Formats: sequence, structure tokens, C-alpha cells
Amino acid sequence: MARITINEIARRCGVSKGAVSYALNGRPGVSDETRERILKVARELGWAPNWTARMLSGSRTEAFGLVLTRNPRVLGSEPFFMELISGIESVLSERSYALLLQVTADLDAELDTYRKWNSERRVDGVILVDLRLEDPRIPLLHRLDLPVLCIGDPGLAAGFPAVWTDDATAMINAVDYLVGLGHRKIGRVSGTADHGQVGIRSEAFRTATERAGIEAVVAASDFSAEAGRTATRELITSDDPPTAILFDNDIMAVAGLSTCLELGVAVPDEVALLAWDDSSLCQITHPSLSAMSHDVMAYGAHAARRMFEVLEGTTSGAYLDSTPTLTERDSTRRP
Repeated sequence: MARITINEIARRCGVSKGAVSYALNGRPGVSDETRERILKVARELGWAPNWTARMLSGSRTEAFGLVLTRNPRVLGSEPFFMELISGIESVLSERSYALLLQVTADLDAELDTYRKWNSERRVDGVILVDLRLEDPRIPLLHRLDLPVLCIGDPGLAAGFPAVWTDDATAMINAVDYLVGLGHRKIGRVSGTADHGQVGIRSEAFRTATERAGIEAVVAASDFSAEAGRTATRELITSDDPPTAILFDNDIMAVAGLSTCLELGVAVPDEVALLAWDDSSLCQITHPSLSAMSHDVMAYGAHAARRMFEVLEGTTSGAYLDSTPTLTERDSTRRP
């Protein structure tokens, strides 16, 4: 069976080849009525894009790239990225775009992935996550001149468009809530140290505890359950343990709750626990976990919509998605 071309679609619809190209690629230039008629005929004819021809001609690949530098075992248990990717995919699927996901072991491998994608024209743009202090990916991506959208604080994006959550305000609100419950020593299990978002939270945690005149202690971790378990044990078994612990993600909070139960420390009677991100894990534990909550799927969907704007050259700014807010459950109570 002969391959269906845009010439045939144009002939059937009585429009130009240019109009068909605009409609099939989701670009402006045709009316909504004409676009729908063209798409209907294309579906009826069984049209599919010729990917090889598109790549050779420099046209779009209809794919965005996302690299996650994570231990695959850690990534598989981390709800945040599963929900974020689901949100991204929900928007990409509407435009018949694909998400090219690559998991790498370290930053060098991540940098090599961007170089390969660029040289092979594998993606139309890149969604960048886990923004770092002194991030080596930023200058490389500027040199490669790939369309880039950052998911993270615009202060870390070095001029790239960004979609972000106000973690500094959320951290201050979290500390104020725990202080309001009467806690005078608050611990924190922090995420990976070189992630810029962790640094922003750390500065806000220090500011809020100093302003409240209370004692604060931080146990470094890496967002994984195992490291969260170790950090919680370090805090709980110290000579003067905190009466409340705040975690930088929910998987560490669940691991911390398990550690408290193993040590015979009652939650929340002896120590209050407050998670971050608020996946379904926080609701199914016993006791259920209070959390600084935001809609991660909606966050991903927002980022995907902005990625299309970056691709079209219609946006270059920073967009606040949300400020995480407190969802109070059974793991926090006045001591």
C-alpha cells in the first residue's frame, strides 16, 4: 500500500500543502475548522509522519528529552518523579508528542546524553530537573542551543525559562507551624546537598528557626529511603533528640516513621513528623503523615505546556506554579 503523503491530504481537503503541514504539526496558520478537517482526513487515511525524512530535513522530532541522574532503585521508589512524569505525559499525549526519558548514573553521563541528542537531532527540546549550584549542564545547554525549560527555582536557571514552586516560603510556613505546636527543637532530614532546591530550603529553615529563637539540627541525606532511615536514627538516638522532624521528601518521611516505630518512639507523642510533596504514601501509613503538599502531576503538566511555548519561541520567563501548603494529619500534634 502506497504511503499517504501530505499532498494527498491537501488534495482531499482542497487546501495547500502548507496548511496541511501547519495543522499536522500543531502550528498556527490555519483556522480551527480547517485544522480539524485536515486532522480528520489524515486519521481516515491512516497518515503517519515520516520520521527519517523529518530528521534529515531538520524538522521536528515531536519528542522532548528528560534525563534523571538517579540510582534506578531509588528512582523506582520515588513518588515525586513518577507523578511529575505522569503530568508531563498528560499534556504531551494531547499533542502526539513523546517523552524520551534517560536514566543516568552520574552527571558526566547526563552531559554526554545531551550532546548525543543534539548531534543526532533526537529531541526538539529538553526539560531540565534537579538544578544544581554551579550546574555544569547549564553552560553546555547554552552552547548546544537546544530549547530548554527548567523545573526549579529561576535563580538557578541561569536565564532559561523556568516553572517553579516557592519552597522557601513553604519551609518558613512549615517551621512556623511546628513552633506553633510548641516544639522548641526541630530536626530536618535534608535532600542531596548539591541540589539547589535543597540549598534554598536550608537557608529558609535556618532563617525561620533563628527568627523563632529555637534550636535546629540537620541530618544530611540523599532523598532515598535508606539514607532517610539512617538520618532519622541519628536524630532520634542523640543525647538531646528533637521533638519534631521535617523531611525533604515523603519517601524519607515514611522511612523515618518506620525507624521511629522500630526504636519504640511514639509518633506524634514523642516526636512529630512532617513530610514534603505529599504523595499517597503519606495517607496510607499509620499514623498518617502530615505534609507540605502540592499537586505534583499538575506541576508536570504546567511544565509541559510551557515547554511547548519555549519551542514556539513565545515564552522566556519564570512561572510560579505553587507554594506547598500544610496538610495536617496524625503525625503532628502538640507535644
